[in-house]
Amino acid sequence: MKDNKKMELAHWASKYAKENGANEVSVSVYDSKQSEVEIREQKIDKIQESIESGLSIKLYVNGRYSTHSTNRLNKPELERFIKEAILATNYLAEDKFRSLPDRELCYNGEERDLKLSDSTYDAVDPREKIEAAMKVEAETMGMDDRIITVSGSYGDGSSRGYMVMSNGVEGFNESTSFYVSASASINGGDSRPSAGHYMATRFWDKLNPEGVGKFAVERALQKIGAKKIKSGKMDMLIENRSVGRVFSSLLQPLYGYNLQQKRSFMEGKIGQKIASDVLTIIDNPFIESGRNSRLFDGDGLAAKEMTVIEKGILKTYYIGNYYGKKLEMQPTTGSPSNLIFEKGNKDLNDLTREMKEGILVTGFNGGNSNPATGDFSVGVEGFYVKNGEILHPIAGMNITGNHKEIWNQLAAVGNDPLTDRSWQTPSMLFEGIDFSGL
Repeated sequence: MKDNKKMELAHWASKYAKENGANEVSVSVYDSKQSEVEIREQKIDKIQESIESGLSIKLYVNGRYSTHSTNRLNKPELERFIKEAILATNYLAEDKFRSLPDRELCYNGEERDLKLSDSTYDAVDPREKIEAAMKVEAETMGMDDRIITVSGSYGDGSSRGYMVMSNGVEGFNESTSFYVSASASINGGDSRPSAGHYMATRFWDKLNPEGVGKFAVERALQKIGAKKIKSGKMDMLIENRSVGRVFSSLLQPLYGYNLQQKRSFMEGKIGQKIASDVLTIIDNPFIESGRNSRLFDGDGLAAKEMTVIEKGILKTYYIGNYYGKKLEMQPTTGSPSNLIFEKGNKDLNDLTREMKEGILVTGFNGGNSNPATGDFSVGVEGFYVKNGEILHPIAGMNITGNHKEIWNQLAAVGNDPLTDRSWQTPSMLFEGIDFSGL
């Protein structure tokens, strides 16, 4: 629900900044609430709540730019705050590329309910929040004598933001979120394997703690007895929950700041093939209750659906307002919203059965990736698979390669996307990946 006083404050701050020397202004007034509960041995280990309100302002003054924020929202203090911010901005170096986006590219104020906010947020009984966390841990009790500890957690958040820009753009966003999570540690003899799991939703009545704790314990137990295996080229099947770690390294070179600073191996690749035919990705900001759905981005640019990769061909970059001006390219948006992957027709089990020899990757450790060259190296954890059968967990293994090549080695995409995440990644099967171990 809108708070008209907050919107009026944003309008006032924008006008006041213009009257006192700013050429252009973007103001955001926001408020948020959060709570968190952690349970261990069916006792409350941590309980925390926070409420925050504030104002942030972007100032464009005589070719110079700065950002400032404060949580003091009474007008006399804001007057002093804004005047001092404008004065300080005048001492900065000029940057001719700093200005608000072209008005025609910005949000036009059209309201659209993306179902991001639960109106019952403030009515949820704190005892129910504690109970949700307790359920996560309770379902693991007695599962296995090797359990060292399990913690169950509950968390939620609510936020509202009011944006006013001096070019006439005005926007409002509101969202809620609820989640439960589990973390488990197991006595594995010579090792102490651990694992975690969570589920999240926009609405309280959709939150279901069932299975979260059990999954964490079962996954930790599966890691007992991990072995190193010989180095070599093998298939790599990445579980849907872990694909994001590898995919983020493909996404980084698409950002405007990496392109402008010559740190992107994707420079000049629009319209070219960068991946296998089975990879198609849509950026859709309008998914109802989506984890990153929105009507506008942080620059005030209007949200729009975009094809990022189509059958392996790169279609767009993530270009925000500032880097769009520096690159002399029309901005798209500076960051992804909801990424939707075109699904295959097989689930993780089916893809596993198709492997002659390889590793089912369920997690990554450490590592690095160079957005300028595409080279990467990262540690993996998971399970050794031979002739379609999982034989044992693996340890001490790494994969090395280059993103220019690995995404062309993508052989299949699963039908199991994570629909409760902003990146709705499915499981992915790659062929001929270099694994190093013994």
